[in-house]
Amino acid sequence: MAAPLWDLFCRVIDNHGDLGVCWRLAVDLAERGQRVRLWVDDAAALAWMAPQGHPGVQVLRWQEDALPTPGEVVVEAFGCDPPPAFVAAMRAEQRPPVWLNLEYLSAEPYVERSHGLRSPVMSGPGAGLDKWFFYPGFTPATGGLLREPGRIEALDACARDAWLAAWGVQARPDERLVSLFCYPGAPVDRLLAALAGTPTLLLTTPGAATAALQGRALPPGLRSLALPWLPQAAYDQLLAVCDLNLVRGEDSFVRAQWAARPFLWQIYVQDDGVHQAKLEAFLQRLRQDQPPAVAGAVAQAFRAWNGFAADGLDPLPPLADWQALTRRWRDRLLTQVDLTTQLLAFVTERR
Repeated sequence: MAAPLWDLFCRVIDNHGDLGVCWRLAVDLAERGQRVRLWVDDAAALAWMAPQGHPGVQVLRWQEDALPTPGEVVVEAFGCDPPPAFVAAMRAEQRPPVWLNLEYLSAEPYVERSHGLRSPVMSGPGAGLDKWFFYPGFTPATGGLLREPGRIEALDACARDAWLAAWGVQARPDERLVSLFCYPGAPVDRLLAALAGTPTLLLTTPGAATAALQGRALPPGLRSLALPWLPQAAYDQLLAVCDLNLVRGEDSFVRAQWAARPFLWQIYVQDDGVHQAKLEAFLQRLRQDQPPAVAGAVAQAFRAWNGFAADGLDPLPPLADWQALTRRWRDRLLTQVDLTTQLLAFVTERR
């Protein structure tokens, strides 16, 4: 019997994270024998994110009509709402697909309460169907995190010198490596001050991070290098070879945790200010069962990087202690079942 066909819908809003998560999920499903169609309204970033594509993933342009027969599973990523014509076709099936809303990642308590809940569709072209909420998260009561088989072992085995040579990066023997991926408005001045005095090579990603350093005189001891757009696998390896990573959003946030290197997360700013509560929810979980002094210093650095504290970046927490904290945190996360494994089991139960 043929493997189930998954229709995965993704809209690119204003950054690359949504597509990054969806591509990783699509590939992970395909690697586990599933058939996948990824419907996306703007696939341009895949040219650098996944230049080789994947033979098990069919990338299709988002259409509002003239859509094919739905597969056995439909996933709308982050509440993007599949086209009404496609939903009507789902409803017309004798055996409608399992329909899931893959939500944004959060450490807040509501995630455990909401994960796996059924949401009957009461109106519109899908009236009478059921939609299921699937929440990624940091505890066994959630859908877990995307973690491909063998990913941790590959990251731990990544050789710094080989990665630097492959990408033409010439680091000096005494330099620490720091990667910077941030949103506009990040307090880069404060970061540079905190890094000053220790030989450091700051590797900036295209966009806001590289733009923040253009025309800027760097403090003593600092050099910077603007990286090109990196494929996902190469970016994951970058996080594994750096001594400190500054990441943003959701996709790179998860990848930094698998790299188990000291990291700071810049959370996506929301107009109503709820992002501060989301950050604190994560910090509460991160600090659990950790040595209070280093956990407190790391949490304060997170707050300062996100503009919620006046101090915490200078000085940065000791990297050796920070490294140990992130390793313990990753060990805790590895006790969870990964997201794709849980997703496959969830769908099987409802088919």
